[in-house]
Amino acid sequence: MTENLKAETSGIKGPRRRITLDSQLMSYWDREAQRLDTMAANARWAWMARSYARKAERARAQSAKSAARETARRAKDK
Repeated sequence: MTENLKAETSGIKGPRRRITLDSQLMSYWDREAQRLDTMAANARWAWMARSYARKAERARAQSAKSAARETARRAKDK
């Protein structure tokens, strides 16, 4: 019964998109970079702002790496 209820209320039509670790990591690192940018903007000391900015850059690089792997996977699956 719960399966029918879930299927009816989900509104999903057609095949479901596969959620991969890379897509989850991409989302995580984007959110983390945004959080670190906010912390850098609100930092009291310049050295802390620079530290947060560097961490945000690393987070964006990780997100780009995951995005590239995800794009390669989608191209391979087609």
